[in-house]
Amino acid sequence: MSLLLQQLLTGLANGGIIALIALGYTMVYGVVELINFAHGDVFMLGSFLALTLVGLFGPHVVADYPLGTLIILLAVVPLWCGAINVAIDRLAYQPLRGAPRLVALVSAIGVSYILLNIGLFWGGMPLSVFNGGTAAAAPKDFPALISAAPIWDGDVYVSYRDLFVFAVTIPLLALLSFLVHGTRFGRAMRAVAQDPIAAQLCGIPSTTIIRGTFFLGGALAGFASVVYAIYNNTIFFQMGYRVGMDAFTAAVLGGIGSLAGACVGGIAIGLIRALSDQFLATSWTNAVVFSVLILILLFRPHGILGRAVREKV
Repeated sequence: MSLLLQQLLTGLANGGIIALIALGYTMVYGVVELINFAHGDVFMLGSFLALTLVGLFGPHVVADYPLGTLIILLAVVPLWCGAINVAIDRLAYQPLRGAPRLVALVSAIGVSYILLNIGLFWGGMPLSVFNGGTAAAAPKDFPALISAAPIWDGDVYVSYRDLFVFAVTIPLLALLSFLVHGTRFGRAMRAVAQDPIAAQLCGIPSTTIIRGTFFLGGALAGFASVVYAIYNNTIFFQMGYRVGMDAFTAAVLGGIGSLAGACVGGIAIGLIRALSDQFLATSWTNAVVFSVLILILLFRPHGILGRAVREKV
């Protein structure tokens, strides 16, 4: 029983990280109906920036001021990722706004490969935290800014890192929910998602709202990248594809376009992965995740919390 509870805790922690990234997918899709496949790679670049900042600070500063380092990372990396997402929209997606969806989708895949290669080159920087740049493609160790020591060491091992994940993800999810449902920006976002032309006729600057949505999605990926790096202590240039695929699957599972659905889907994917790794085998985990996704979509084609919407013509 304690083993099951331990895996549930691990699944909830990883599911919270996945949910933060999935929200970026579902927000952008809900507003412009675009699957931003570059979103996972924005998450990857966020983790690389975090490790670069740690390297620039130096080991002594990080060791003496871990909390200050953590606060700086949580302040800078989300802004960086949000800015990257806005730049991607401005350069690659906005010019194709009126084009067929397949064109925009191919553009998103192309941007993903560009960011992937930027991450590969970034991993070759001559910094000690990047192993001197001698193995650009190799995984990088991230310093332990949060102790793995237990807060509770009874039947379930609860560490400070687990607490850190929940302390960051839960307030962010609550803040995003308030922003979308309780502010003028959120109402404008929902109006643009429903009908961008009508929203613009009502005086809502659709382009500004769309860019704000991209910024929010990127910022959430930035928070997730810092939390992921600290929780797992390892980053690599292909992590955007690996974690991004889980996040995209979570968004579809929960109902693409639904914020609550992205949260539910992220938690579900985290739990499925943790339980499969423990009680089946890690080699079967991907098969189990996508089997569950297929079964859900067979009976709920629009996801767990998604709604059937008529196609716009």
